[in-house]
Amino acid sequence: MAGSVVLVTGVAGFIGSHLAESLIRRGDRIVGVDNFDSFYSRDIKERNLVDLKSATGADAFEFVELDLCDAGALAELVARTKPEGVVHLAAKAGVRPSIADPTGYAMANVVATANVQQSALEHGVKRLVMASSSSVYGNNERVPFTEDDIVDRPISPYAATKKSCELIAHTHWHLTNMPTAMLRFFTVFGPRQRPDLAISKFMRLVNSGEPITMFGDGSTSRDYTYIDDIVAGVVAAYDRIDEHGYRIWNLGGDHPIRLDELIAKIGEVVGKEPVIVREGMQPGDVDRTWADITRSEEELGYSPEVSIEEGLGRQWAWLRDRL
Repeated sequence: MAGSVVLVTGVAGFIGSHLAESLIRRGDRIVGVDNFDSFYSRDIKERNLVDLKSATGADAFEFVELDLCDAGALAELVARTKPEGVVHLAAKAGVRPSIADPTGYAMANVVATANVQQSALEHGVKRLVMASSSSVYGNNERVPFTEDDIVDRPISPYAATKKSCELIAHTHWHLTNMPTAMLRFFTVFGPRQRPDLAISKFMRLVNSGEPITMFGDGSTSRDYTYIDDIVAGVVAAYDRIDEHGYRIWNLGGDHPIRLDELIAKIGEVVGKEPVIVREGMQPGDVDRTWADITRSEEELGYSPEVSIEEGLGRQWAWLRDRL
């Protein structure tokens, strides 16, 4: 599929900037959109764009600052740039903040996604790849989580918006036959990770000798997935969704790790003993995530390669130079 115009939303973010790099390197031209949502510093996202441009050059990349809730502006952009496909990664992120602002999350995640679909339909886009989340599984008792699990019991507004996006995406495909992929990401880490996420936050705190707040007894677990593996999965989904119509794929690491074990490994990588403060579980947090990646392996050739230890080392090497 290389050599086409691809619209990437959320391009200034963690996953979006890495994906754009990968697509440009293989020969695609990227039209990138971001609204610099205030969830975290605009400066961080602008540095991501600088890194992206310095790694790939400017010729194959156009950036547009745009709010996807502005349907008219989005439609004008799609009409002008004529992308062959859209990778829609933009969203309000974070489970806990969504509890305080459910309306904002519904607008930025659900309404914006509907606008992306409508603009794609009206202006000849051939395929959609969109970010969902492992949060849709809630506290499912059966592990690992499979794409065919019933996921109608989300436990945060963020998770509910992601499940909603899957539903409207299925409806869009049913009515239009536009190939549409929904990718359930499992806790992504690596260079450029959002500063609010555990690994990035814990590394900074351990390095400075400040305490880490550990919610719960340390037994909660996450299926951490390195950014390069995620990007490989996204690209494969973009290239292969035509074969499937509408499809949900898990993109995870398939090796969950407990929170207390993760903190210990971060201490080893940083070279300092973590100082831990224990507090109770937070509303909206799930007990565990664990991806069954059988479908992604068979249909996408997805095969995560970077271990948690190697990935932590790479992320710390990147972060250390920026502290």
